[in-house]
Amino acid sequence: MPVRLPKALLVAIGFALALAACSRIDLAYRNLDRLVPWSLGDYLDMNREQKAMLDDRLREHLAWHCKTQLPGYLDWLDRVRGMVADDQVTDQALQQRTHEAREAIGRVAEAITPSATELLRGMSDTQVAEMRDAFRDDISERQKQYVDTPLAKQIARRTERMEKRLTPWLGELTPVQKQRVQAWSQALGDQNREWIANRAHWQQQLLLAMNQRNDASFEPRLATLLQRKESLWTPAYRAAFQNTERQARSLLVDLVQQSTPQQRRFLQDRLGKVRTDFSELKCLRG
Repeated sequence: MPVRLPKALLVAIGFALALAACSRIDLAYRNLDRLVPWSLGDYLDMNREQKAMLDDRLREHLAWHCKTQLPGYLDWLDRVRGMVADDQVTDQALQQRTHEAREAIGRVAEAITPSATELLRGMSDTQVAEMRDAFRDDISERQKQYVDTPLAKQIARRTERMEKRLTPWLGELTPVQKQRVQAWSQALGDQNREWIANRAHWQQQLLLAMNQRNDASFEPRLATLLQRKESLWTPAYRAAFQNTERQARSLLVDLVQQSTPQQRRFLQDRLGKVRTDFSELKCLRG
């Protein structure tokens, strides 16, 4: 993409994501600038006019986001820092931070819906067909990578990914913490299957909406797809997601309780730096 959110934004919620939502909500934040329709470039070729419109709208939305949403993220980050400083990384506190994160994501999804409607409504039949093929390839690739792999290897890879995600915030994990991460990964079991099935379900719902993109019903259908995704979840994925969140909160509470004084200092220093970088974004000072 020609225009991306400042790196500081993507980093700013890094540990807070690890603290507040190691489930699918973290993906939404880490890819905040790639929410539909901004990720369409991954699935189809846009013409010059469409690309120009995309870039213009993206700049507008990022400017809006920085001016109106980032100040609230600073407050949110302060609450995360306070949780750590006061030794209050609890299940209840994590649920509250997660709720706040969801609300923030919801505001972004609501803001981009009109632009998404306009851009998607202008897609040609050929582009919709390209999108359908790309979605099929996307699911096939993820199926091979995350589902067709033996479960033991899935668990090992998930453990490795989580350790890499945590290390920038806690430093080197202790043996006890590594064991806890492995137990967390094992507890999630075969969740990849439900995640990918639900992803395919959402993509199919989008394609069905695209078939009616010239109808008056298109924008409300797209609003549901972007703003109320949970209403479209499969029952199996809903159960898996709830388990994922419970396991994530339990993991993070334990990891902080098991942290060494050095890890606590490392974490506070990192959070402080992120807070400073965040507050010095030009769009906040302009």
